[in-house]
Amino acid sequence: MASLVCPKAPSLSSSSSLSSTAPFLLPSIFFFRPKSSSSRIPTVRAKIREIFMPALSSTMTEGKIVSWIKSEGDMLSKGESVVVVESDKADMDVETFYDGILAAIVVNEGETAPVGSPIGLLAETEDEIAEAKAKAASHSTGAPASSAPKVEDSAPVPIPAPAPAPAQTVATAPTTPGKLVATPYAKKLAKQHKVDINKIVGTGPFGRITPEDVEKAAGITTIPKSNVAVPAAAAAPSPASPPKAPASFPEIPGSSVVPFTTMQAAVSKNMVESLSVPTFRVGYPVGTDALDALYEKVKPKGVTMTALLAKAAAMALVQHPVVNATCKDGKSFTYNSNINIAVAVAIHGGLITPVLQDADKMDLYLLSKKWKELVEKARAKQLQPHEYNSGTFTLSNLGMFGVDRFDAILPPGQGAIMAVGASKPTVSADKDGFFSVKNKMLVNVTADHRIIYGADLAAFLQTFSKIVEKPESLTM
Repeated sequence: MASLVCPKAPSLSSSSSLSSTAPFLLPSIFFFRPKSSSSRIPTVRAKIREIFMPALSSTMTEGKIVSWIKSEGDMLSKGESVVVVESDKADMDVETFYDGILAAIVVNEGETAPVGSPIGLLAETEDEIAEAKAKAASHSTGAPASSAPKVEDSAPVPIPAPAPAPAQTVATAPTTPGKLVATPYAKKLAKQHKVDINKIVGTGPFGRITPEDVEKAAGITTIPKSNVAVPAAAAAPSPASPPKAPASFPEIPGSSVVPFTTMQAAVSKNMVESLSVPTFRVGYPVGTDALDALYEKVKPKGVTMTALLAKAAAMALVQHPVVNATCKDGKSFTYNSNINIAVAVAIHGGLITPVLQDADKMDLYLLSKKWKELVEKARAKQLQPHEYNSGTFTLSNLGMFGVDRFDAILPPGQGAIMAVGASKPTVSADKDGFFSVKNKMLVNVTADHRIIYGADLAAFLQTFSKIVEKPESLTM
C-alpha cells in the first residue's frame, strides 16, 4: 500500500522519546569547564519510539484503529505497514520509519484516538520491551486522571448545577457563601416588595435568583411577564453559563442507537459548518437530446455520463473563473488556477467526493478512465488525501436514480456545487408557437453569495447549457 507518512509531515511520522542517566539541559559550565578523564558523559540508555495517530487529511481530528497488521513482539523494518487507520475519508496503511520491535499497543482495534496521540510503542532491543510496556500502561491509565471527567464516561446524569431547591420550596435555605447572584430585575423586585434577597434560593442557572423567585418569596401570584421583562432577564447572561443541553426526544419503542462512523461524523461536521456560509440557488433547464446521442456513441468506449457532465462543467468554468473561486476568510477571493471537479459518490456508511484534477485539460476518454479508477478506490476506501480533498467545484448527480430536481449543500471550502437531475421528455414551444417534445434536465447550482452573484451564476449556467446542447467540443 502507498505510504501515507512522510518525514516532512510531523503529524504523520513517529517521534522519539529518549531517557538518559542525566538531563540534557545542564548548566553551561558543564560544556565549557575542563573535566578530568573520569568525568561521566551522559549516554542514551533506552530509545522507545512512539507511533502516533497520523493526520491523514486536513479535516481529520481523530482516527479509528481498523486493525493492527503487526502484533506485539513482532520485528519491524523501516517502511513496513504496521496498522490500518480509518480516517474521516478512507482506510489507510500507516508505515514505520524505524527498525525495531512493536513492544506495546496503546490503542486497540476498534478504538479511536486524537491525531498526534501515541497508538503504539517501538523498542530497539528486547531489553527495552518491559520499559515500553510500563510506559504504555501509564498512557492508558494516566490519561483519564490527567483530564477532567467527561459526561460520557459516567452514568447519564444532567450537567451538575449548584443543588437547586424544588420550585415549591422557595425561601428558607441557608445562604451559600460567596457573591450573591441575581438578575437586576430580581433585585429591583426584592427592594420593591421588601424581601430579604439573601434568604432566597435561586432556581436559575448556577443558583441565579430570578424575578419569579422573588415573587414567590413575597407571596405574589406569578403573572405573565411583560415584553420588557423578558429581554431584561435575558440580557445579562452569566459569563460562565453552561452550554445548552441537546434537546431530549422521547424514545420510540424498538428503536436502537447506532453511533456515527468516522466518515459519517466528518460529513455531519462539514454539513454543520456549511450553515455559516451565505448561499443561494439558481436552477436552469438544459436540453440533453444532443448529449444523449453523443453518450450512446461513446458509451461502448467506456465513457460515462458523469465524465461527460464533469468535462462540460470544467469547460464552462474556464470561461467563468469566479465560480471556481473560494472565499476562505470572508475578506478575499481565492482564484484557483486548477479546475478540479469533485464528484459526490455514495459508498457504504457514508459519502465521499473523489476529485478529477485538471478536468478541463484531460480528454474525455482519459477522464473516464481516471473516474473509474477513483470510484473503485473510493469504494475500497483506498483514496489518497489529494484524491478527495483538492476539489474546487463539486458535481452531484442524482439523475441516474430518476430524481428530476434537488438542492445540494455547499461543501466547506468551495464556491459552488451543481446538482444534476434526470433527463426527461418535456413539452416545449419554439418562438413560432410550435410545440415539440425534447429531453431536458434541470440543473441547480448552490453558490457562496459572498463571492458569486446571481449574474455570475446565470452566465455560467448559460455557457454550461450551450456546451451540453452542442457537445461536439467535449470530444476534442
